[in-house]
Amino acid sequence: MSDAGGSSGSGSSGSGQAGAEAEADRLGPELSILIVDDNPQNLELLEAYLEGLGPRTRLARDGEEAVAAIEAEAPDLVVLDIMMPRMSGYQVCRWMKSREETRAIPVIMVTALGEVGDVERAVDHGADDFLTKPVERVELLTRVRNLLKVGRLQSDLENTLRELKRLRGED
Repeated sequence: MSDAGGSSGSGSSGSGQAGAEAEADRLGPELSILIVDDNPQNLELLEAYLEGLGPRTRLARDGEEAVAAIEAEAPDLVVLDIMMPRMSGYQVCRWMKSREETRAIPVIMVTALGEVGDVERAVDHGADDFLTKPVERVELLTRVRNLLKVGRLQSDLENTLRELKRLRGED
């Protein structure tokens, strides 16, 4: 697996309200995204699209590499190709969603397949979202940003509920 390190984007250079909104919308490097695709050009393109968003990106070239990467360090989101050798994206997603430690990690499945049945199968295996190749940059960024925000909100809610239980003496 290759680790792309931290993103080097410095946020928005715009001024005024639009610049402030863009900066507030940027996610931090404490988050990580695992990109999984057996095609090196697709990996490079998806990584370039996500550069500047804020989170670190990590790369895996097939499903087995993805599982090893997830076990080594759970990402905050996975962008997952479906059609791969050794272990398909469907299998990786099913594995993730069957484990307590990885169940809540959002998965965006990406594929050249365009049939409605493929989307249904992705959802049946636990995918949180689905993109068809060729991936549009704005669509990818919007979905990644939204899923990471939802994940952060869920985590905040769980922490608040735990603290509330602690304060009530229910732990």
